[in-house]
Amino acid sequence: MAQIAEIAGARAPAASLPQRIVEARGWTRRAIAFGAGAAGALALAPFDVIPAMFAPLTVAVWLIDGAAQRGDSRRFALAPILSAAGAGWWLGFGYFVAGLWWMGAAMLVEADQFAWALPLAVFGLPAVLALFTAAGFAAARLMWSPGGARIFALAVGLGGAEWLRGHLFTGFPWNDFGMALAGSGPLAQTASLVGLYGLDILAIVIFAAPATLVDRARCGARRINGALLAAAALALLMLAYGAFWLGAHETEYVDGVALRLMQPNLPQDAKFRPENGANILRRYLALSERPTSERPTGLAGVTHLVWPESAFPYILSNHPEALTAIAHALKGGVLLTGAARAEGGGDGRRGRIFNSIEALKGEAIVGFYDKMHLVPFGEYLPLDEALRLLGIHHLVPGVWDRGAGPRLLAAPGLPAVAPLICYEAIFSGETVQRDAAERPQLFLNVTNDGWFGHTTGPYQHLAQARLRAIEEGLPMIRVANTGVSAIIDAYGRILQSLPLGQEGLIDGRLPRAAAPTLFAASGALAFPVLLGVAAALALIGVARHSAGLRASAERARKADGRLERAPHDASN
Repeated sequence: MAQIAEIAGARAPAASLPQRIVEARGWTRRAIAFGAGAAGALALAPFDVIPAMFAPLTVAVWLIDGAAQRGDSRRFALAPILSAAGAGWWLGFGYFVAGLWWMGAAMLVEADQFAWALPLAVFGLPAVLALFTAAGFAAARLMWSPGGARIFALAVGLGGAEWLRGHLFTGFPWNDFGMALAGSGPLAQTASLVGLYGLDILAIVIFAAPATLVDRARCGARRINGALLAAAALALLMLAYGAFWLGAHETEYVDGVALRLMQPNLPQDAKFRPENGANILRRYLALSERPTSERPTGLAGVTHLVWPESAFPYILSNHPEALTAIAHALKGGVLLTGAARAEGGGDGRRGRIFNSIEALKGEAIVGFYDKMHLVPFGEYLPLDEALRLLGIHHLVPGVWDRGAGPRLLAAPGLPAVAPLICYEAIFSGETVQRDAAERPQLFLNVTNDGWFGHTTGPYQHLAQARLRAIEEGLPMIRVANTGVSAIIDAYGRILQSLPLGQEGLIDGRLPRAAAPTLFAASGALAFPVLLGVAAALALIGVARHSAGLRASAERARKADGRLERAPHDASN
């Protein structure tokens, strides 16, 4: 046929982009997957180019389509499953390298000790995280079928993999695919109904659906699939709900609370040196007492002063002179600060050391919360003894113990506080004590993102903390050493903020909590329900495809029978 076409001067039509991706092999296929994944990182903070997430998730469908064509068409055949997993790994690797490259900045804070680990942070961690994406693609391949139902198969496989990434080995739910919807105020409001992992399912359906716009049917016909219409309707419904919800709820404030947030922008290389302790405290107090246009009298009238995580390079409770200086500056107010806290010990025994938030009134520490989600390789070493034998140590000096939580922090003059230290704010559904006698009325998030310099990391951290406020319907007071510090209301609106890398103060009021959200009331159910619905739709597609294959086989059998009878009938 090709020779006839050449003789006739005809040219075969060029393959479409989806067809080229489906048929790609080898390093071309890997490069497509890597590039599509990397492009998806543009949908995350601080860029928030939401349409960029169409690239990885639409291409994901075509890559798995290509895996389904790998010779053996049986559903549980190993070759197409491995092909799908391989494509998933390369797509995830590109996504996480582009989204998490800033992790390498932490290795350069003390470059003499940790610069050797820079490639592990920039490429090693993404390589490990991409295993979850690979597993998601493989699981989706098991439920794959032609047509719109395969979008829901991808949602089940990839959405389930994101949930596992957020829970296995203490979890690392950073830059989930659903975060592409978190940059938009209206779209992000759906998190108040379904949480981050539910948002993952919805985002995968919405951003993967365009792959079905032009499906390559057996006959080559082009058709619009119902999955695309469903995804478009879903996106519009989310947008309308969010716009209505934000329009219907104005920010309200708690009476009698005057906040001052202090962002010192202290260089990380000076942060944990005990010899700098007195100078650091003087700097904090001088900045905290500085007059501003909102409060020209400085600390006078401030009821609550908030300092960032790990504010001191020593145990604050062991330094009465520091407590006295703070009490003198506060003028009767309350300080909420990050601090190292010691417990037990003595007689030559090492006590327990916690990364904590402490509440100070006068010269007394009147409340505390100990961090429960420690940062792997930062605050604790997985496989501690084995890695120490190899000369590997964690980044933050000292040996940190894990606190009990989540729990409430009692602070004089404030309603019940849900405290979050650093990356505890990224764990959806784990930020509030569900069995507490009273519901918290605000989040207090202190953090130190100075490890990551002027990169995209601190902005991603802020976006995830903001989503917790939306999920739970709670305002958030966020104070970061180098930024971004902010006051966020219960609907995720950033009311006041200080930019990254700037010293300064925020004087503001405490927003009031919203009524408990659907996610706050029954958040544990949202993800399994959405996963179950997507699985049911995917399996309906599998059943219809199998029925179609059986019908085609039956028609072919009957046609063969007629052909066999035809010569016999002709001879008669």
